[in-house]
Amino acid sequence: MPESSILSDVNATEERLISLMMNSAQPQEGTLGREDGTNVASYGDVRDLFSTNDVSKNVMATEECPQDGSLKELTTPMHLNFNTPAEFRDAVRAGKFRGPTNGVCPGFMQCNLVVLEEGPAAFDFLLFCQRNKKACPLIEVCDVGSPFADAVAAGSDLRTDIPKYCIYRNGKLESEVEDVTPYWPEKSVAFLIGCSFSYDGALTEAGIRLRSVEQNKNVPMYKTDIPCRPSGNLHGNVVVSMKPIKALHVAKEVEITSKFPQAHGGPLCVGCPEAIGILDLNKPDWGDRVDVLPGEVPVFHACGVTPQQVLMESGVPFAITHSPGHMFVTDLPSETII
Repeated sequence: MPESSILSDVNATEERLISLMMNSAQPQEGTLGREDGTNVASYGDVRDLFSTNDVSKNVMATEECPQDGSLKELTTPMHLNFNTPAEFRDAVRAGKFRGPTNGVCPGFMQCNLVVLEEGPAAFDFLLFCQRNKKACPLIEVCDVGSPFADAVAAGSDLRTDIPKYCIYRNGKLESEVEDVTPYWPEKSVAFLIGCSFSYDGALTEAGIRLRSVEQNKNVPMYKTDIPCRPSGNLHGNVVVSMKPIKALHVAKEVEITSKFPQAHGGPLCVGCPEAIGILDLNKPDWGDRVDVLPGEVPVFHACGVTPQQVLMESGVPFAITHSPGHMFVTDLPSETII
């Protein structure tokens, strides 16, 4: 498509999005909302808007900051519907998608990434995954030195195909980058770990709403006081993600998610966040705060950010991981059992 045509489509898309936001005055079912109850735009309208445009562009949403009334940019872009995971990975590699991946490519498995140097840390982590399968369901381990995960995503490159990465040194977060090619160890060992985003499509099909997608946010993630089983020098507590679920839908949510052990499976806790050491739902350790509405309860699932917390607590000399909420999208159907 000629560049002038692409720019024209982008401008038209932005104008239609602004119109949707300006004209949405009353809260409605399935909308992107603010804390004061005003409606930003129908999620269905936004989704349909982007699915009809052949433009790979992220449009960032904003919300009003309750402290000073200023607008802040949300971390999750409203994004196009991609036809295939390979098309999505191509967009990421080309720098056209940089947001969290909740809601991307429903029906396909998403994975967390951990990259360590060959040696004791990599062996300890492999054993750690075996001992903590709920938090770290292992999907793939790449050959030493290889950034390619062709067994789960043909033609992929783990150095470039994730929207954002974290670089850790001696247990400290050094930086977040969009391409880890310069950091990739010569003798790397790359691990892919299942992610709960993998069953979001199944939940949606069952009529269970996903608040983070509706509010165009990253999922909220929290440290807990649930200890992992240690391995070698690796130790720490489980990290969980949270979904607000209608009380009447909790049984259905548990039934569905329990069928996906490769994506953390059923919840660790339903309601009562203080029972797992979470004191304030409004202050997630990673991701964004989302609304828990009347008639809903917070449902907590083990999260693939657990390895990052463990790597930090254990002071591992060097590691590359995905940035929380920014996953590697595979070609595997979500229900694939590894």
